[in-house]
Amino acid sequence: MMPTHKPILVLIDGHAVVFRAFYAFPPLTTSEGELVNAVYGFTRIVLKVIRDLHPEYIAVSFDMAKPTFRHTAFAGYKAQRKEVPSELLGQLGRVHEVVRALNIPIFEIGGYEADDIIGTIAKKAAGKSLKTIIVTGDRDAYQLVKDGIVTVYMPPRGNDDAREYAEEDVKEKMGIGPDQIIDYKALAGDASDNIPGVAGVGPKTAITLLQTFGSVDGIYKALVHPQKLTPKRKVVLKESLVKKLVDSHENALLSQKLATIDCDVPLTFNVKDCAVSGYDKKTAVELIQKLGFKSLVNMLPADEFEQEVQGALF
Repeated sequence: MMPTHKPILVLIDGHAVVFRAFYAFPPLTTSEGELVNAVYGFTRIVLKVIRDLHPEYIAVSFDMAKPTFRHTAFAGYKAQRKEVPSELLGQLGRVHEVVRALNIPIFEIGGYEADDIIGTIAKKAAGKSLKTIIVTGDRDAYQLVKDGIVTVYMPPRGNDDAREYAEEDVKEKMGIGPDQIIDYKALAGDASDNIPGVAGVGPKTAITLLQTFGSVDGIYKALVHPQKLTPKRKVVLKESLVKKLVDSHENALLSQKLATIDCDVPLTFNVKDCAVSGYDKKTAVELIQKLGFKSLVNMLPADEFEQEVQGALF
């Protein structure tokens, strides 16, 4: 018996994709001198995703320039990040304009990051028997991967081709499963988000600990009952490492909290509003041509009118 096809919902982490596009594509200007390389790259990635993944539904989430619950929990969260280049900031309005022209719903909620909104929508979509593909350049999303329900699609970068990550792909890439990503950050921290982790524990040690003990909880339980450790586990928990873990216990728990994507954001989601074909192609073509992206016109998906015509012909 053939497996039933699940309708696909694509969720795009807007800022993650815009940042990737800005640094991946060389400076590009319109005939009027407006810088649009990030707009072009973002639009190209979105249209390529629609063409290659064939989703029935699509939505975009953007971060808002407001503190989140993570800043409340830890004042230093993302504190060391450099300011967004003005050349990129000036293109965000155009990016939103493209998204609106494609009639793709935009989800933004103060106090939450795009990851949280995406995680929440993916959870709601699972209840509607949809498969969700998250488009992002951020490995934080690996924690949401669940076979048959959620995958993560990383757009191409440098010499790396685009790749879709299921559970086994995450394990191959990271050495641990999606359900261990949060604890990996609890141990190793994350310099880009200023998540402290355990002082002196790097990525390799964090992975070894999780491969051996399964979780942060498993590690600290082992520290309480060292007499129960197998010889293999005793080798991993060297005296110097035990001291680091004990000294940074509170930081590990804080980092665990900061790294966890909140999948219960208060939002309303109606999948019918996210139909890929639910846009006016003529309007989108006019904007794309105005921006000088003529090569992207043929990548635009069929709108409802074209689908009706094709249905009548065939």
